[in-house]
Amino acid sequence: MVNSFDFAKRLEKLFEYYDLNASSFAEKIDVGRASISHLLSGRNKPSLDFVMKVVKTFPEVELYWLLNGKGNFPQQAQPKKEKPAEEISTTTPLSANKQTKTPQNFSSENNIIKTEQISSKKEIQRIVIFYTDGTFEAFNHS
Repeated sequence: MVNSFDFAKRLEKLFEYYDLNASSFAEKIDVGRASISHLLSGRNKPSLDFVMKVVKTFPEVELYWLLNGKGNFPQQAQPKKEKPAEEISTTTPLSANKQTKTPQNFSSENNIIKTEQISSKKEIQRIVIFYTDGTFEAFNHS
């Protein structure tokens, strides 16, 4: 659960870092000024939509830091090890010890979902990888 008081302190750090006031911050992430006021006073907790707007607008903000205060701000640039597009696998392994609903296109012989069987109307918007140490990496489709 997000601690409203600590979240407000982290928002104030963002204001200071980006040299913004609450009003200009609200305008930058496209939310009402009252929303910022309610968050800073502790009256409301941040919505997922609000948090995602902050992370999307300010790439130096780590999601985990914003929500829990753990991690770094500003986010330290780390070289990304990205595969060229032609090397990216078209299959996704499933963890054998997790219980999940079995999709129609699931092959139990090799524990993979074949993405080529998924409707061609769907596009990947974002991939998020969560690590056991509580960190994550997010990759957005351009």
